[in-house]
Amino acid sequence: MENVLQSISYWIDKVPEELMKLDEEECCIKPSLTKWSKKEILGHLCDSAIVNIERFIKIQYEAEPYKITGYNQDKWVELQNYQVVPVKDILERWICLNKQVIRIIEAIDDEKLHINCDIGNSELKPLSWLINDYLEHMEHHITNQLLPIKS
Repeated sequence: MENVLQSISYWIDKVPEELMKLDEEECCIKPSLTKWSKKEILGHLCDSAIVNIERFIKIQYEAEPYKITGYNQDKWVELQNYQVVPVKDILERWICLNKQVIRIIEAIDDEKLHINCDIGNSELKPLSWLINDYLEHMEHHITNQLLPIKS
């Protein structure tokens, strides 16, 4: 898990450094009507952290296998109206949430990393897989959508 913790810490430093190079207007640009702006992508990453914090905790004490349920990502982004929230506020939330993710992961006993989760279609994956998937999801959005900043 050490590589996951290091990667999340890296992004906690890197994302604000890069995003603060942009002004609010640039962060509000939507590539198309159906695509999220940088602010909305960052808001989605906050939502993902919230959902996964709950999962990482519940998996450790609820009956195995813990059933992973989805959530309506588009509605979460829309109803929280990230488009009008200052990017600095969204960044602060994202940083705090991911610092909490780090604290939770650090506190997980190694044997609990093997607890199975039903990720859908009766496919079982261990908690360690879910934690890695959280990082991969975050990095996908950061490297492909959030930080490709045009100079």
